[in-house]
Amino acid sequence: MFRVRLKILVSGIVQGVGFRPFVYRIAVENGLGGYVRNRGDSCVEILIEGDDESVKKFLDDLVKRKPPLARIHEVITTPLSGANEYKDFTIYKSSDEAEISGSVIPPDVAICDECLREMRDVNNSRYDYFFITCVNCGPRYTIIENVPYDRENTTMRDFSMCSFCRLEFENPANRRFHAQTIACPRCGPKVRLLDRDCENVEHNDPIREAGRLISEGYIVAVKGYGGFHIAASTLLDEPLMRLRRVKHRSQKPFAIMGRSLDSVKTFAEVSCWEAEKLTSHIRPIVLLNKSEDYYLSDLVAPGLHNVGVMLPYSGLHYMLFDNVSDPAFVMTSANPPNQPIVKDDEDAFKRLHGLVDYFLIHNRRIAHRCDDSVLRMHEDKVVFIRRSRGYAPEPIPLKRRVKHCSLGLGGEKNNTACLVLDGKAFISQHIGDVENIETLEFLEGASNRLIRLTNSSVEAVACDLHPKFASTILARRLSEENGWAIIQVQHHYAHVAALMAEHNIDEIIGVCCDGYGYGLDGKAWGGEIILGVASDRSLEFKRLGHLQEQPLVGGDLATLYPLRMTAGILYNRTNVEDWLIKSSSHLPHGKAEAQLILSQLRRGVKNVTTSCGRILDAASAILGICYERTYEGEPAMKLESAAFGGKDCFEIEPMISGGILDTAAIMVAVFEEKEKFSRRDLAFSVHAYLARGLAQLAVEKALENSVNTIGFSGGVACNQIIAQIMREIIESHGLRFLTHETVPPGDGGISLGQAFAASFSMR
Repeated sequence: MFRVRLKILVSGIVQGVGFRPFVYRIAVENGLGGYVRNRGDSCVEILIEGDDESVKKFLDDLVKRKPPLARIHEVITTPLSGANEYKDFTIYKSSDEAEISGSVIPPDVAICDECLREMRDVNNSRYDYFFITCVNCGPRYTIIENVPYDRENTTMRDFSMCSFCRLEFENPANRRFHAQTIACPRCGPKVRLLDRDCENVEHNDPIREAGRLISEGYIVAVKGYGGFHIAASTLLDEPLMRLRRVKHRSQKPFAIMGRSLDSVKTFAEVSCWEAEKLTSHIRPIVLLNKSEDYYLSDLVAPGLHNVGVMLPYSGLHYMLFDNVSDPAFVMTSANPPNQPIVKDDEDAFKRLHGLVDYFLIHNRRIAHRCDDSVLRMHEDKVVFIRRSRGYAPEPIPLKRRVKHCSLGLGGEKNNTACLVLDGKAFISQHIGDVENIETLEFLEGASNRLIRLTNSSVEAVACDLHPKFASTILARRLSEENGWAIIQVQHHYAHVAALMAEHNIDEIIGVCCDGYGYGLDGKAWGGEIILGVASDRSLEFKRLGHLQEQPLVGGDLATLYPLRMTAGILYNRTNVEDWLIKSSSHLPHGKAEAQLILSQLRRGVKNVTTSCGRILDAASAILGICYERTYEGEPAMKLESAAFGGKDCFEIEPMISGGILDTAAIMVAVFEEKEKFSRRDLAFSVHAYLARGLAQLAVEKALENSVNTIGFSGGVACNQIIAQIMREIIESHGLRFLTHETVPPGDGGISLGQAFAASFSMR
């Protein structure tokens, strides 16, 4: 045997996951000397000395036995000359050195089973401590202020460790060895209950008292990991009516937190795949179908067949349920309309005053706001509605490495930022609708944070083609300030690019369906068949087909009041005038508005759209399901709920000519036969026609262009009925069918497509 000295750099998610204690243990096990330390580029640096066999065993253990939350992207080893210097192995103080790009801090992690058991153990020093954590669980991304990941660079620096915690922190045999969030009731964050006037409510058990108040019908603002939630009963109508009235949220569903998986199963259907996601260390909100004996208030998710459910992910959440019998609480993000989730105490007191009855707060600062993630399962396949807490900023691996680092800023709705670097895509937490200064600042701040945490050098910034989007204007400013190239990517091309990046596809026919995207011709696109082709030097797109253009009567008003869309589609095709007048009570200005709409149609409407979302909206209005869009996607979502369990009562052959799918035919059929068939079957028939038509058009274009892969993207790809019918038809033709699995198919995923496309443009 001969002696070896190695310097090792490990990149990936290796800070904040117990990696240094792990390295210490396997080095000691293998009898090696040296040190391990965190670095300012989010990497871990190791120096080891020992005989060659022990070093080989160490390197093998490093990868095979890594901590469960660690993600190793690369292990770089450099032989060192000179005599051995170290008798022992030590965890060194972190270094600010930064030379490697692409590592990042881990997402927040739900409380682990061991910490939960200790919190319930009356003999444990952390019994009933709401902020119990260890190296395997707790907040990470939401507390980090700088790298490397050490306590002094997090909001936990406000809390000095007591002697008990210090002893565990320095004990290699302890689970909290070098756990930066270590705390206990003596030295850690404290919790308080305040009334609506922000006065202390004296109580020896404020968390369980807050749970009792929620159960009794009070509304409580609860400070969590990444921001405030608003909590209310799921069994009582009165607090939910008040919550909807004060938040101006008449219909949008509330997310709820179930006390346990068993309790969730009493009101919702839970598949094995859904149970796996609910109980994972990420604890996302999962959209579950309501069970036949669903007994929660109808005001939780009005007009929908499903309900968004998550399980507790902190000690505080578990304790809320201890002294009540409620199966679940409403646990919705606390944010003013179209603004980011509230994260700071003073801001919460100001913005939530008059809305909530009590505040349950703790004194740990939140460095970065982060909403809950939301997903649904299409059988065993994940479909993200929102990718945020528990996922961000963990990178999505890309099989195709890019040579240029690019930043995508998304569009306008449901925004995220994305940094594409080498073979990884770092997507920010959910940003939201970039329509005001607060959200725009949030987008810019999240982008800068990704760049800083990954130690990246951006070369290009990508944005939407729409010239007036706030994100486009921000991209122009960042380009000027930083000398970055600016690349504008058409909205639906970005959707398809995201699919190609995610699945490493060189050629694809992309079916892209959503509510709106600014088209190359300046028109409103939203039901597109797109050819995407990637080579080593370029990424090119071509629009091959689309849905029939339909009039947008009143422009943006047609997106808010689907009756306008319905009138435009049916005008001159069937007798819609009398029906519109009769239905005019569902328009803001009644009969006068209906007559104005008809007058505009007689003169001719210049604004048109190919949007699939608008077709679904119009069908929702025809069937009396939804006459006003009070939240994004509402009419279409309610139409899908109405369609579940239905059958196609027309089986109309899709009418396709010149690459255009006729959408008026199915709308006329539904309108004229709405008294003959059930609402469920009519709603299903609309879905079936669109799905068959889109699939048929996509297959036609795939065969014409010798492409064997068809992908489905855009917000409509969240629709289970349409996605399933399309999959069956496309796969029956021997073609591959792809959907998004790691990013949202909606606008939360286009920042990836933008950044990916920009990296090609830089070539």
